[in-house]
Amino acid sequence: MTLSSTLYDRVRTVIPAIEWPVFADDIEAILDLKRQRNAVILAHNYQTPEIFHCVADIVGDSLALAHKAMTVEADIIVLAGVHFMAETAKLLNPQKTVLIPDLRAGCSLADSITAEDIRLLRQRYPGVPVVTYVNTSAEVKAESDICCTSGNAKAVVESLGVPQVIMLPDEYLAQNIAAQTEVQIISWKGHCEVHERFTPADIRQLREDHPGVTVLAHPECPPEVVAEADFSGSTAAMSDYVGRQKPPRVMLMTECSMSDNIAVEHPEVEFIRPCNLCPHMKRITLANIRTALEQNRHVVTIEPEIAGRARLAVERMLAV
Repeated sequence: MTLSSTLYDRVRTVIPAIEWPVFADDIEAILDLKRQRNAVILAHNYQTPEIFHCVADIVGDSLALAHKAMTVEADIIVLAGVHFMAETAKLLNPQKTVLIPDLRAGCSLADSITAEDIRLLRQRYPGVPVVTYVNTSAEVKAESDICCTSGNAKAVVESLGVPQVIMLPDEYLAQNIAAQTEVQIISWKGHCEVHERFTPADIRQLREDHPGVTVLAHPECPPEVVAEADFSGSTAAMSDYVGRQKPPRVMLMTECSMSDNIAVEHPEVEFIRPCNLCPHMKRITLANIRTALEQNRHVVTIEPEIAGRARLAVERMLAV
């Protein structure tokens, strides 16, 4: 029995047997290449199960990947996620080679704000600290005081000990955090193209169609969606909730692959999947991960002056 066929046992509940031969060769090749090149693969929770469960060494949400990237001992890091995540891995591992399998794996949030936008905001709100979501470019992080993720945003905002902060770029995350804290939050009109499409009507209809369903919403969803949900939290918090509470029937208001990846760990839970696909995450495939390792592409680079300031903002977040 090949290793890839053994790995299939992990994902047989979410990948039909007829599809497995399409993945098996690439999986075997990637596992070989990782050994040959002393490489590790970091995969975000939104990656498809054949990546998340079969070739990734480290998995998690943005915060977990940022933390774990600092402990990587390999020579090469392949980031199975979007470009800002690869940049963050490079910021925390400046001496290592970081590869992103597809340069087009971007992010609507990261594209919604520039470094110049932050400089203008600082002029408008002098002295107000800037808290920047990790879903941003290195250039934007470099203009910020501290970074945050959806999982630690409230703690980061309150750690500053100030009455007012600028929180960028996700408007809905800022609004959802503002509802949980006394700190006044100045937001930006950036949105995630996956989460902004969910509506309260979607939840009400799905509750009608699936009585007893437990609804979990990501805090990048609009506040009115979060208000309709039973629980709101980062992708890691959602996964922990399912593992802890084991609701018989659950619906995740987030990217599609998240449900598949949690379902592998909890086959006893029924997942209702009214999900939205992230076109950027789905640019990462087994085939281009293999090519990245074979051809050393695409190498992530950050200008040293930008990297130094951006790294400081990420390290401040990790210290909270």
